Amino acid sequence: MGLVIVALAMGLGYVLLKGNNPVPSEQENPESTSTEPTSAEVASVPGAPVVTANTSFATSSSTTMVTGKVKPNGASTIYWFDYGETSALGKQTGAQSIGSGFSTLETPGFITGLRANTLYYFRLSARNSFGTVSGATYTFQTNNNPPPQGIAPTTKTISATAISRTTANLNGQIDPNGSETTYWFEYGKENDLGYVTALQSAGSGDTTTSVSISASGLEPLTKYYFRLNAQNQYGTINGSIMNFTTQGPSATTQPTVTTNSATNINSTSATLNGRISPNGVDATFWFEYSEDSLLGSLIGSGTPHQTIGSGASNFSAKAGISNLNKDTKYYYRLVGNNQYGTVYGKIDSFRTKN
Repeated sequence: MGLVIVALAMGLGYVLLKGNNPVPSEQENPESTSTEPTSAEVASVPGAPVVTANTSFATSSSTTMVTGKVKPNGASTIYWFDYGETSALGKQTGAQSIGSGFSTLETPGFITGLRANTLYYFRLSARNSFGTVSGATYTFQTNNNPPPQGIAPTTKTISATAISRTTANLNGQIDPNGSETTYWFEYGKENDLGYVTALQSAGSGDTTTSVSISASGLEPLTKYYFRLNAQNQYGTINGSIMNFTTQGPSATTQPTVTTNSATNINSTSATLNGRISPNGVDATFWFEYSEDSLLGSLIGSGTPHQTIGSGASNFSAKAGISNLNKDTKYYYRLVGNNQYGTVYGKIDSFRTKN
């Protein structure tokens, strides 16, 4: 995010400044190492947030862009910047939510309403249910440059799609509003979320773009909550929280099959019907049929084998058969197979027409 501020500052004629040595602060958090999330991270032990203020900023006559980093540490966390004309500070930016994951995330702040050519003090603070933590206090100097023009991104969380036992596509929409924007999804089994996807670039356009990330390693038959987040140098914006429930079964097993009544029966052909659920792994199905009530002597090898994916549930199985004898009773059943075994449906029957 520092690079974003550099680019903006250079484009508008500003100078990226290095902050003065920190003013001593009893609340300073000594941790300064951070890593951006590269994949969904499993939550560990929740705790108070970890904050690290960056000492670089871009100023104008009435604004400054400051940055920092916060690790929410497993609990829903908000952050803000304290600032003022003395080390006592006294003012705050609006609080913004940074989620509840265990990854360290950028925390941009855009402070407005400042006086020109004035020394200001500032620090990054964050709070969750485990406590409030503030970083070291630094200073910046405003100048006579005109303020930059821009706004935070616009985000919208969209319903999840392609939901299976252990995966789902998390969807949303972003408008960067003309500034380089990064986005990510949070998700989890509670409203506090806790899992974070890899950070992605949404570019710097000024139109709404659809975004999607696949979440994997989910638990079957489980309700998950998720939201889309985005940030640029003007702030962090959280989409609304939505939910979805993964499919079953709770464990992978042999397929489940049901033989249903035949349809489209005439003198030499018919359609065989049934239902099959693959139960967590790819499966194939086919119909066996014969004039033998015990299906001991099949007609050929049955209908052609058809494949369905692991995510299917109660799939409608159909197959047409022909070259049948007139006014003859036929017996049939649906058969399903996956890596755990082969399952046979009940035997049903129909009679061809004259």
